[in-house]
Amino acid sequence: MRQLFGTDGIRGVAGKAPLDESTVYAVGLALAHSLRPQSILPRVLLGRDTRESSVWIAQMLTAGLKAGGAEVESAGVVPTPAVAHLAHTHGFHAGVVISASHNPWEDNGIKLFGADGFKLADKVELEIEEVIFKHAITATAPALASLPALVDRPELADEYVAFLLAAVPDLRLNGLKLVVDCANGAAAPIAPKVFAALGGEVILENISPTGRNINDHCGALHPKTVAAEVVAKGADLGVTFDGDADRCLLAGAGNNVINGDAILLMAARDMAARGLLTGNVVVATTMSNMGLEAALKRSGIKMLRAGVGDRYVLELMQKERAALGGEQSGHILFPHLATTGDGLMTALVVLDLVVRSGKTIEELAADLKVFPQVIVNVKVREKKPLSEIPAAVAAIAAAEAELADTGRVVIRYSGTEALARVMIEAESEDRMRFHAEAIADAIRAELGV
Repeated sequence: MRQLFGTDGIRGVAGKAPLDESTVYAVGLALAHSLRPQSILPRVLLGRDTRESSVWIAQMLTAGLKAGGAEVESAGVVPTPAVAHLAHTHGFHAGVVISASHNPWEDNGIKLFGADGFKLADKVELEIEEVIFKHAITATAPALASLPALVDRPELADEYVAFLLAAVPDLRLNGLKLVVDCANGAAAPIAPKVFAALGGEVILENISPTGRNINDHCGALHPKTVAAEVVAKGADLGVTFDGDADRCLLAGAGNNVINGDAILLMAARDMAARGLLTGNVVVATTMSNMGLEAALKRSGIKMLRAGVGDRYVLELMQKERAALGGEQSGHILFPHLATTGDGLMTALVVLDLVVRSGKTIEELAADLKVFPQVIVNVKVREKKPLSEIPAAVAAIAAAEAELADTGRVVIRYSGTEALARVMIEAESEDRMRFHAEAIADAIRAELGV
């Protein structure tokens, strides 16, 4: 059982275990040693988001990597998918991203990519964990004040911008007015360059990171912010990213949020029409709405469900040889374009579809009739198996028995936060909310903070 790695790397409060200086140093040592069989001098590429802790974590991680015999280069502040792409194209043995994605600024994280640009498999992360624990006991981290300043290579970020634009070579936004919310995160230095090359009228927002304002009432975690701005600015549509820009949500002119389910529907139909949707199958997750499944079925497209987390979506996609997959949260995977979810890439693909079709994003997903859905997040002090909480077991059973074929019940622990997520869909909104609160109360009574 993994103790450090969650569904998206190592994550926690910066400065506290497992993101204290000693453990971060041990992660660098462990990664370098795990790469030694591949090369006498393994090369590792770092990227980071805009949190104030990202710089010192990058410095300490670099120290550990170099002490372990690795060569380290930094791409600076770039989206997570930029590191995946650049690590692969430049022949690095690994890519490391320092980011906590959509989490608040106090948190941070470490995500690992292999030489192929894909996230490391669970098995590999578990093996690295064992080495991390060994080094954490025996190694002594250097004093942070003694570490040299980071030296970034800005040309790598420019190369990533060129890669994004090459994916949609004919896209021009002339005649469109957009609002783009960069969440004061990793998209802030990149999105302006991308959209400057595409024409149109683009209003860039939340592009002034302070180290503490990432995801702060903005970005994909708060999509209603960009939706309201689209209306206020009289724009045609809005685009919003999370802190590390690997997810993207949209907003239409009618103050409505376009989530990952709607993006999957639009993209699936377009790819099917162009003969790009292999097997006529789309991979979503257990959190995707039943309405998406119904809409895809009307178009002759089958939807499969993976566990929550883009790594698990990708695993099922590879097994089924699917060309499209993603999550309701806006992680969308286009394996013919990129090795991992890329918010900027997703935005460009959807904008390209809007321009080619001459339709609005509302029109493209007009028949997506979503079932009422509620998600209740319960802060927990530990992630005890739900099967060991009798009151929760009884509440879940009651919900499943009543809803039967008219709804879904999905209860899971977050892979990145100390949360239990209670998700229910149902035709009856009243019964949906009743059962969601009953289950949440049962979990809260046993495990609540």
